[in-house]
Amino acid sequence: MAEPFKNLYSKQFFDVFTEALDDVLDDFNKEQFLNKIITSEWDDLELKQRMYHISEVLATYLTRDYPKSVDQLLQIIASLKTNKVEAKVKYPDLVFMLIPNYIENYGLHDFTTSVEAFQKITPFTTCEFAVRPFIIKYGDKMLMEMLRWAKHENHHVRRLASEGCRSRLPWGMALRDLKRDPNPILSILENLKNDSSEYVRKSVANNLNDISKDNPQVTIDIVKKWKGQTKETDWIVKHASRTLLKAGNQELMQLFGFGAIDDIEIRNFQVLRHEVRVGDALGFSFEIHNQSTKSELIRLEYAIYYLKKNGTHTKKVFKISEKEYAPNSITNITRRQSFKIVSTRKYHMGDHLISLIINGVEVDEGAFELKA
Repeated sequence: MAEPFKNLYSKQFFDVFTEALDDVLDDFNKEQFLNKIITSEWDDLELKQRMYHISEVLATYLTRDYPKSVDQLLQIIASLKTNKVEAKVKYPDLVFMLIPNYIENYGLHDFTTSVEAFQKITPFTTCEFAVRPFIIKYGDKMLMEMLRWAKHENHHVRRLASEGCRSRLPWGMALRDLKRDPNPILSILENLKNDSSEYVRKSVANNLNDISKDNPQVTIDIVKKWKGQTKETDWIVKHASRTLLKAGNQELMQLFGFGAIDDIEIRNFQVLRHEVRVGDALGFSFEIHNQSTKSELIRLEYAIYYLKKNGTHTKKVFKISEKEYAPNSITNITRRQSFKIVSTRKYHMGDHLISLIINGVEVDEGAFELKA
C-alpha cells in the first residue's frame, strides 16, 4: 500500500527543517518546537492540515514585525538551499508550502511586502494557493501585479501568474468573481501562450480548461484565435479543450478535425461479463468500421454511467484513442475498465451502463451489474 502523503512530514523532514530554523532563529529550541507540533491530534491530521498546523506553530517563533518575519522566512529558505534540501526531503515544493501559507495567514494586510515575498518564495515552493486571498481582497490591483509576473525572467514566477488565478484550482479556494467573468485574467494568459517553459504553458492550458467549465464560449473563442499560431499554442488549446471535448462539444470537434461520422459504424459491441465484482474489471470489445473511401480522423471514447446512491447515474468519459483510420478498414478493439476501490470514487451496487462514443456522439451502449 502506498505511503500516505501526510507522512511526507517525516522525521527526516523535521531534521532538515529544524536545522534551518536553528540557523536563523535566535535561541531556537528544537525539542520544544517538535513538542508543539507532534500533539495527540497529529496522527489524525491529513497533509494540508499538517501543513497549516506547522505554519501556525512556526508563526510563534517568528518576530511579530511582519516585514521582518518575511526576512526570516527568506533566510530559512536560503539555509534550506545551502543544505541541499532537494536531496534530503521528498517533494520539497509540496511540503514547504507551509512557508507561503504563513504569508497567506499573516500578510493579507501588507500588500507590498507580501507580493514581493511571493515573487521570491515561489521559485522554492509554489505560492499558487497562498496568493488567492490577495486576489479576492485586492482584485484588479493583485491581477495587475500578476500581469507583471507574467513577464518575469524566472519561469516559476511566470507560472504563478497563471496558476494562482485559476478559477477552479484543485485544493485551492474558488475565485468566484473569475468563475463568473474570466476576462480580467485573459491578458495574463495571452502573455504566456508562447512561453519558453512547458511548465508555464501547461498552467495556461489548465487555466483555460477551468474557464471552459463555467464560460465555455470564452475558451472556444480563444481556441479559434490561438489555433495554428505556433506549435506551443496548438498544444495549449488542445489540452485546454479536454473537458469540452469529453462533453462532446461539436464546435470544438470540428475545429480539431473530428468530423461527421456518417461513414463510421460500430459492430459486434460486447460487454464480456454482465456481472462485475468490486475489485475486478469490466471487459468489452467491438469493431470500428470506416466505410469511407478516405481515411478518417476519429476520437474514440467510452463512458461509464456509474450508479449513484439516489438511483440515478453519473457519467464519466474515458478516451481510447485519437487516430486516423484507413479507408474501408475494420479495426478490432478490446478494453478493460477497472473497478478497484479508489479514494476518489464511491461505488454503489446495482445496474450500470457503458456507452461507446465517436467524435463526441454516443453510438452504442450496454448494461452490466456491479456487485460487492
